[in-house]
Formats: sequence, structure tokens, C-alpha cells
Amino acid sequence: MNIIGHLINGEVCTDAARTQDVFNPATGQVARKVALASVETVEQAIASAQAAFPAWRNTPAIKRARVMFRFKELLEANADKICQMIGEEHGKISHDAAGELQRGIENVEYACGVPELLKGEHSKNVGPNIDSWSEFQPLGVVAGITPFNFPAMVPLWMFPMAIACGNCFILKPSERDPSSTLFIAQLLKEAGLPDGVMNVVNGDKVAVDVLLSDQRIKAVSFVGSTPIAEYIYTTANANGKRCQALGGAKNHAIVMPDADMDNAVNQLVGAAFGSSGERCMALSVAVAVGDAAGDALIAKMQDAMKNLSVGAYSDSTNDFGPVITKAHQEKVIGYIDSAEQQGSKIVVDGRQTTVSGYENGFFVGATLIDNVSPDMISYKEEIFGPVLQVVRVATMQEAMDLIDAHEYGNGTCIFTRDGEAARYFSDNIQVGMVGINVPLPVPVAYHSFGGWKRSLFGDLHAYGPDSVRFYTKRKTVTQRWPSAGVREGAEFSMPTLN
Repeated sequence: MNIIGHLINGEVCTDAARTQDVFNPATGQVARKVALASVETVEQAIASAQAAFPAWRNTPAIKRARVMFRFKELLEANADKICQMIGEEHGKISHDAAGELQRGIENVEYACGVPELLKGEHSKNVGPNIDSWSEFQPLGVVAGITPFNFPAMVPLWMFPMAIACGNCFILKPSERDPSSTLFIAQLLKEAGLPDGVMNVVNGDKVAVDVLLSDQRIKAVSFVGSTPIAEYIYTTANANGKRCQALGGAKNHAIVMPDADMDNAVNQLVGAAFGSSGERCMALSVAVAVGDAAGDALIAKMQDAMKNLSVGAYSDSTNDFGPVITKAHQEKVIGYIDSAEQQGSKIVVDGRQTTVSGYENGFFVGATLIDNVSPDMISYKEEIFGPVLQVVRVATMQEAMDLIDAHEYGNGTCIFTRDGEAARYFSDNIQVGMVGINVPLPVPVAYHSFGGWKRSLFGDLHAYGPDSVRFYTKRKTVTQRWPSAGVREGAEFSMPTLN
């Protein structure tokens, strides 16, 4: 069986002492195996990156940008192959995989502008014949640890900008669906990136702990669940590293009585069930303001969900596919069971969903649950599956208080025709990414992505302008050239540049 290896110093190698199965979640069968890196393998990758750093650091920014331009072209030329890999190992339907890849490519496009982004500030004559300027220098060797749900997009949030800024990169992708990530990294070599600048180590906690402890790694970026994000952030900081760790989410959509209900339902169906709900920005809770809005929402959601198509990647007419593993399928179904046991109403039940020809696949059908309360386990925790829960409240303020009280603050939205309500909501809600009649308010590549509260550990958000700051360190230079022959005496007071 094919074993997926690592990319170290421009070459694919296999450390096969330990391997793990990689499943096709639509069939439930093992498709291939992935090598789990040893400590020695990770250290080899770090050494390769460290050796490549001096030359890459001193490569002009415009030449680094040209590599990114060629990389973008190669991603577009190989899009079908990449999307197929995503589908075979993640289960994502082809149109959804294409959307994921496109959002990743947009971050490469942003990195192509790095010569402009790295321009510092300059002030002439801040004092007599004294000039001062700032510049942004790379950190050195940096690392990224990425999740299974976006094997192309999330890595592309990280390494294009890190590399364009002059760093060398170690990527530890998810071991559940690593093929597309490894292939994308190989395209960088074809684009002209020097060996050692980009390295990929597939693995588990063994690899992660090396990246967190090795002093040659200067910064770590992570996307995943909150318990792991907190561990990554705490451990990285304890070892003197810069770290951003994006964690979990419980994203709410407020549905106001004046909302365009047909539009809201159409948006909620895609935002709740797209990619089988395995998105950190998935809308998993609809908060209906008033019983009339709640009744209308439930009725229209039931109708909209009748025609949803669940199946395999290869059929582009499907709306979404399986969840990632058998264990995760059982976990999602367990949350639905608990909601029912705690008194909520299962309006549309996806627990027994099977797909003809794919009876062993890890499928969960779209599920709608009404009369959910904040004390329920299914409300408190991130389900990460195709499940939409409906909470009913009396007022908009009650809805906002509900959202603010949750430990996660990743994304939220409001459906309304009332501009005053929308403005109040966006100004006051304690959530990092906000949509107004937009259910998935994922920022474009030239803004930055990140939540509040326990959805983000660290000061800087992912990609966009914040990524330039995260992957560089500011240096400020103050310079004076005294006139020939002038000798100055010692100064013991604080210099004022007067």
C-alpha cells in the first residue's frame, strides 16, 4: 500500500517505522498509509530549513514574490488533481474542494505583494542630520500545524506569507488527509523555491512536540480544536516562541422577526451543512427572536432540507459528503442523542443516513434540532458535524447575551432588514468575525481571520496584514553621520534629538 512520506530539503522521503491508516471516508476503506515522523526526522527537517535560511533571507523580496506568482499558476493548473486528493481523503464534494482551494490561492495572491507589504517607515531629520527608519526582518525557521478540515486552504493561510517574508517553513499537516498538502508543497519546488525553504513532516504528537520544544523554531501557527490550541499556545510560549493558535467555535446566527426568511433559510442550509459542518465558521446555532420567527424558521428549514443530497466526492450534484472518520461519525451522532435525551426536539434526523453504493461510508445526514437550551451538552460543545440547533428567545438583546456568554467567539451573523439593529449588533457583539446577512463572514485574503475569547490564543490573527507582523520582527534604525572633523563630547542626559 502506498505510504505518504515527508518533504525534506526538496526531496520526498519515507520514515516508515510508524504509520497510520488514511481512509476514504465515503467508502470507509483504508486508501493508503501515512508515515508518522520520528523525532530524528523532524530534526532533520529543521536542520534543512535552518541551513537554507541565510540565503533565502537575503534573497530580494521581489524575487521571493516571483516564486509566489509561479506557485499560484501551478496551483491553478493542478486544481483538479488537488481537489480530487481532497475529496478522496476528506470526503469534501468537488465544488466545495474547489472553493477551498480558491480561498487558499487568494492568500498566495496577497503574498505576491510582499515587496510592498515589507516596506517600513522612514523619517528624515528627526534631529539634526539624524534619520530614522523601520524595517521588517524574517524570524528564521517557523512552523505551522494544520487541521484535517481544510488540507489545502489552511496551510495556504500560513506558509506563502511566511516564506515570502523571508522565513523557512516546517509544516505538520493533519495525518488524516495529507496527500493534497504534500503535493501542494512539492509545487513550490517546481515554482523555483530553493530546497530546504519549505519542508513537510507528517506525523502525530511526537512531531508536534518537537516543533514546540526545538529552540531553532522561532514561531508556531496552529489551527484546530480549543483544548489542543491551548496546549500549543502554552507550550510554545513556555519555550520562548511566538505563537498564534486558533481554536474551536460555536457560531450563532440571530434570525430577527423582520428577516427575509426565505433568504435566511437558504443561507443557513449552506452554512450549517456545507462540508458536513466540518468548518470552524459553520453556523451551528440559529437563535430565533420571537416564537413567530422560530416557527417560520423551523417550517422553512424542514422544507429546504428535503432535497439535500449527501454522497461521495465524485458526484458534483451532491451538497455535502461524509465526516472524516468513523469515530467522528459516532461522536456527532452522540451529540444528537444527548440533545434528544436532554429534552430537545429532533425535527430532521440524520443519524440513520446511508448512501447507496457507499454503505460503509462515514455519513451523517443534515439534522435540525429545535427547543435547544444553553445548559445542554450539544449547545455548549462544538459538534463539528451537519447539525443545526435552534434556540428561541424573546428579544435581540437576549440573543446577544446568549452569544456573549458562550466561551467561543469565532464567528456570528444576524439576519435582519433593520439597519439600526445590524449596526448595534456589529458594534457590541463580543465575537471576532461578524456577518450582516452574510452567514460565513470569512475575511478576504487582505484582511485577517480570527475570533475572540477561547477561539484564539495569541495577539495576532491569521493571514492578511496580521500575518506580515506575525512572521517578521520590526527593527528600527536611527542614524547620524557627523560632519568631518567634528568631535563631540560625552552626553549623559537622555537624548532628545533636538
